[in-house]
Formats: sequence, C-alpha cells, structure tokens
Amino acid sequence: MTGPSPILEMRGITKTFPGVKALTDVSLTVYPGEIHALMGENGAGKSTLMKILSGAYQADPGGEIRINGRPVVIDGPLTARQHGISIIYQELSLAPNLSVAENMLLGREHKSGPMVDRRSMEEACGAVLDRLNVDFKPTTLVSELSMAERQLVEIARALIANSRILVMDEPTTSLSSKETEALFGLVRQLRADGLAIIYISHRMAEIYELADRVTVLRDGSYVGTLAKEEISAEKLVQMMVGRDLSSFYKKEHNAHGSRGPVIFAVRDVGDGKRVHHCSFELHEGEVLGIAGLVGAGRTELARLIYGADRRTSGEIFLNGQPLSINRPEDAINAGVVYLTEDRKHLGLFLDMTVRENVNLSVLGRDARAGGVLNLKAAKDRAIEAIRALAIRVSNDLVNVGSLSGGNQQKVLLSRLLETQPRVLILDEPTRGVDIGAKSEIYRLIDDLARRGVGVIVISSELPEIVGVCDRVLVMREGRIEGEVGGTDHPPITQENIVAIATGVRKAAA
Repeated sequence: MTGPSPILEMRGITKTFPGVKALTDVSLTVYPGEIHALMGENGAGKSTLMKILSGAYQADPGGEIRINGRPVVIDGPLTARQHGISIIYQELSLAPNLSVAENMLLGREHKSGPMVDRRSMEEACGAVLDRLNVDFKPTTLVSELSMAERQLVEIARALIANSRILVMDEPTTSLSSKETEALFGLVRQLRADGLAIIYISHRMAEIYELADRVTVLRDGSYVGTLAKEEISAEKLVQMMVGRDLSSFYKKEHNAHGSRGPVIFAVRDVGDGKRVHHCSFELHEGEVLGIAGLVGAGRTELARLIYGADRRTSGEIFLNGQPLSINRPEDAINAGVVYLTEDRKHLGLFLDMTVRENVNLSVLGRDARAGGVLNLKAAKDRAIEAIRALAIRVSNDLVNVGSLSGGNQQKVLLSRLLETQPRVLILDEPTRGVDIGAKSEIYRLIDDLARRGVGVIVISSELPEIVGVCDRVLVMREGRIEGEVGGTDHPPITQENIVAIATGVRKAAA
C-alpha cells in the first residue's frame, strides 16, 4: 500500500541575483496533512525559496514546481493563490484601518451589482472565524486586535481562499507563551484538516513539538530532510552550521578549574509579589544560568537586580561593597548591565542607525567642550563593534530595524559592552536568533568570561543553559529552589533542571 502523494514538489530550484547565487539546485517535498519545518541560518535561502513559491520571485530556468503531481508555472502572487498557496510573513500584511472581513477578502470583495455586498462578506468570513473559535467579529477593525488575533486573521484569510499549502514564517515571534500554545493547537487542527503547512522557525522547541519532518538549507543549498523520529538538536545544528554541538558550545574559559573570587552577591531580594527572598553569588569569570518554567520569576528577579522594578527587600553587593540600585542608571554606573528579552520594544531604537544604537550608552564619554559630540569616535566605535561581533551589515548607517534578529541582538550587545560591565545579565540572549548568530553569541559569552566578566544567562532553552553555563540556579514560584553544576551539586542536565523546576526534586540552593 502506497502512502499519499506529495501536494508540493520543488525540484532543482536555482536563483541568481546580480553577483550572488542565492539558491543552488534546492528541492522540497511536502505532503498534505503535514507540518514540514524549513530551517537554516539567516541567508541560507529559506525566504528566497518561499518567495519563489509565492510568485514574488521567478526561479532561474531549469527547475520545476509541481502541485499534486502536475508541473505549474508560478509567475506572480495571484497565480500562487490560484494554486492554493498562502504565505503568512513574520511582518503581517494586514490593513489596520479595515475590518477583519475586509482584510480577509481584500481584492476578492463580494459584489451585488456595482456595490460591495458587506453582509455577504461578513457571513462568509464569520463561518471561517467560527471554525477558528475566535473572540472577535468580522466587523471588528484590525487595529483593535492583539498581535495573536491578527495572526488568526491572516490564517482565516488563507482558509477563506481555500488554500491547501500554508507557509508560516516565524509565527510566534510576537506572541506570549499562552498565545503560542493556542497557535500550536490551531496549527495541529489545520494539519488534521489536511492542509500542508511549511513552518519556518529558529526555535528548536517549536520544531520538536510540531514538525513531522524538517528540511535544512545551508548557504543556498539543500542539506537534507529528517523525519520526526530522526530530529535532534545535534543533527539539526550539524546540518545548519556544518559542525557538531561539541564545538557549538565550546568553552575556552574554566570557571571551576581556576574559580575567581565572588564579585557580585544578591541577598534576600524580593518584591513581595513575584520574587521572594532570592540569594546567590556570582564569581569572576563565571557564567551562571537561571532556569525555570515560564512564570517562575526569572525575568522579574533580573529586573529587581537592575533597578527596572522596585524591590521591597534585599541587598546587592559588588566586590563586597553594597550597591544602591534604585533605577537602571544606578546599575549601569556601577558596572551592572542588563540585556532585555524584548529587544525591539525595550532595547533598540529601530528607526535609528547601527552607529546611533551602539553609541547611545556612551555619548557623554566622547563629548568635547561645550557638549559637542565627537562624531569620529562614534563612527570608529560602531565600525569596531561591527567587526568584533561579526554584525552582518553593509555599513554603520543602516537602520537597525532592517536587520535580522541575530544582528539586532548583536547591536544591542555591543552597546552594553561599550559600558565595560563587570556583571552582564542576559535575558533570553538568543530568542528569535538563527543558529549561526547563536554560535557567535555563545562565543562572545565565553570570551567575556575569560576576561573576568561575571555573566548571568536567563534562558528558556534548556540545551542552551546546559551548553553555556558553569552553574545553574533553578527558580520555582518566585524562589531559587535549587542549584545544579559546580562541585557540591548535581551535574547540569536537562533532567536535573526540570526535576527541580517542577518540584519533583529539591536540591540545596
């Protein structure tokens, strides 16, 4: 008995831009009722391949696209839609001043004579929205919806167009954990209804949870496809970056072999709400992890230490001396800096250049008499940051909003490093970042530790915590529940961390 036939086959796809070969002989096969993950670093060719599928780009002669076994020519977005192909991009393409129904049927409005038949449109859209079990109406303005609800409108627009192939590009980037879980449930429902879903994500946990198969691209070429039972972090990393996890998380610093003195200490810190009586020490040149389930209080603890939120108890010490940190400026002046988990809204100025973002924290250092800025120093600093952190950008005057997630993160890191911190707190440092940029950020963390900086890493990705940290504090319900790593505690493993985080086992903190 044979299995189902593929709904989509892309064979030998090549795409050349002036001076650049973006894709070379790439193939992709997708079946109905399948969630097929497409992975690779930024620049691997994922977006180019999907733009060819959507009709935004035309492939070079020689390749072939088949839908349900029949060769097709996709010469534009309209042709793609006629073949049942819809793409939901990371930056949603909705018109906020129009209603949900008007967005869902934009360009395909129902007519009654020369007039738009709004009642017919709203009835048709309402039937699709009922299927998705949403809380808003066809008449609701898109501007009134949350990001998660707008995502649902994009999906509804694909369904009302009778799409059979749905491409989702980093769909959870702007969603909360609860919204992400709801989206996962909907994606599974669409798979059960027979849709073929191509799912693009940098997040390993999402791939493990959703994908039936994974195809990996590297440097514009097809590397391979893994079935669900073959998917592992080791295999995916090796396929995406061409090396295994042992070098991916390679440590040059040795925090336990030559453990430095305690440089930072937190005593009984809390806010009386989300964080309760937390104490720990950080050694010079150490990478200390903070792990725990969502809502355990990790970010809240970091914000209390940094002065972003008001603490009601506790003391903080640097090199044995008490610090008075009541606001972030106090922390920065003391040499304690914090990388927020929300770089786009709380960290970066997206409409400003790389040079401006890199220099924001140290403008006063270069000011000449009368407050005149030293523009040459600012330029030199930005160029050096681009070189040191391998920020992929044509020049330092490019707006940060146009960069990839990984490059944005490195710009924000470079700004923090310009303050020459003694203690660096990194909250989800690789969220939304591709594998190659992750590797570079891990190298940077290791280099900072070798230079004696104390680094605190907060992360929801357990392989990351296990791979980069020397010790790990595990939080549960706002308290430090236990510790793994070092000489006097259980080893750092995902199993030990989860056991403490869930309350199955308690280890002495």
